[in-house]
Amino acid sequence: MNSIQKKILALVIAVLFIMIVIWISLTYYNQKMQNQYNDILERYLMMNEVSTESQQIVATLNNYLIEPTLSNLEELNRNKDKILRIKEEVSKFRNSNNDSALTSYENLIDGLLETANQSVLARTDQQTEDYLSAFSEASRISKYISEMTLTLIDTELKTYDQFYRTIIERSQELRILGIWLLLLITLLVLLLAHWFSKRITSPINKLTQAAHELSLGRFDLKIEVDSDDEISFLAKMFDKMRININNYLSEIKQKAQLENELQQSKLLLQESQLRSLQSQINPHFLYNTLDILSKKAYLEGSEETSDLLVSVAGLLRYNLNKLENSAALFEEVQVLKQYIDIQNARFMDRLHFQMEIDHSCLFIQIPRLTLQPIVENAVIHAIEPKEDGGTISFRVQDGGDHVRIEIEDDGPGMTEEKVKQILQVRSKKAEGHFTGLGINNVEKRLRLFYNCNDVFDIESELGVGTKVILKISKAKRGEGNEATPNR
Repeated sequence: MNSIQKKILALVIAVLFIMIVIWISLTYYNQKMQNQYNDILERYLMMNEVSTESQQIVATLNNYLIEPTLSNLEELNRNKDKILRIKEEVSKFRNSNNDSALTSYENLIDGLLETANQSVLARTDQQTEDYLSAFSEASRISKYISEMTLTLIDTELKTYDQFYRTIIERSQELRILGIWLLLLITLLVLLLAHWFSKRITSPINKLTQAAHELSLGRFDLKIEVDSDDEISFLAKMFDKMRININNYLSEIKQKAQLENELQQSKLLLQESQLRSLQSQINPHFLYNTLDILSKKAYLEGSEETSDLLVSVAGLLRYNLNKLENSAALFEEVQVLKQYIDIQNARFMDRLHFQMEIDHSCLFIQIPRLTLQPIVENAVIHAIEPKEDGGTISFRVQDGGDHVRIEIEDDGPGMTEEKVKQILQVRSKKAEGHFTGLGINNVEKRLRLFYNCNDVFDIESELGVGTKVILKISKAKRGEGNEATPNR
């Protein structure tokens, strides 16, 4: 991970690198011009030194001729060696413009040295006229050398006049180039600073926006920062904090929803109990009365009436139990049979009731008064309105991890909107005649009892009929309330 400190250091190094490269380039260019100028100046100094040394040779030769001592001779030889070295250096200055003049110049130097040697030999041989004539010739050649030096310098000045002008122009161009480079460096530094600041401020702006969204309660937006420094790490920690807060809020909502459902369950149970009590007129007295009437009818030989009264009494007795207690499916089926016996006495052959039961499924626990209100609703809407009656089918099937219960009729059916209305628990009109419990009440109690929303379903089609489907999970069983089905 690149830290912000490393990015700042990289920016500084980049700027310093650019400045160093420009400084080296300018220094190299300036040094090159300076070397060229020094070379030209060196040429002038060398030529001027040739003129000076030629005069020095004449002066030293004169001293030797006047006083031919060994020291004067050595001094003369040193001057001759020096002018020979300078001659070799001057020869390096040869070009197409000064070739002829430089050749004459070198010949004059050679002539000066040869004349000086002749004068020394003549002085050694005591030939006065000869060494004086040679000395006079050496003096004349020295003057020629001085004049020739001026001529060569003048030629060099004319030759390098354009070069001098070029140097001046380049100096001016160098100043302009320096200004442009300064502007370029300034612009480049500004661009780098802008890019660098944007790389830092853009993630910070994203974090600021994310913090604003969180302050508005939007915890579902993921925080993403495209960076590889401390800001990216801060964004990841910020996003984890958002997720934790969001999870915490979800848990609070779930707990609140659960508490609300529990409260609804209590209210539904209270409502169910109230309706059950409202539908009963002194149920204990009524039950005892029905029991006495059934025995009296039996004694009088009315066995059918006695059986009907026993079914009504059994149904009432079952309703006297606390509605919040669960019951085995076996008990619910027995109560349903009693209810059907009562309805058969009412509708005679208009009611056809069919049962298909897998007895291995009768152990499961379900809320009390679950099946009878659904069948009662089918009787009210599918049997009563039809003169020729109808058929109600009751099925209990093993669905693996659940038990599937189907209650189907061949009544007029319902529209899709009506089915949705019932499933969304908005209708309060479908109430049973016997228990006072409607389909909505049953659906709510099943959903709360199993804590599941897909336990209750309705399939219906106009003119065909209606099917109520219950999916009862086998996982939830009552403790101590299981009944052993009588096969």
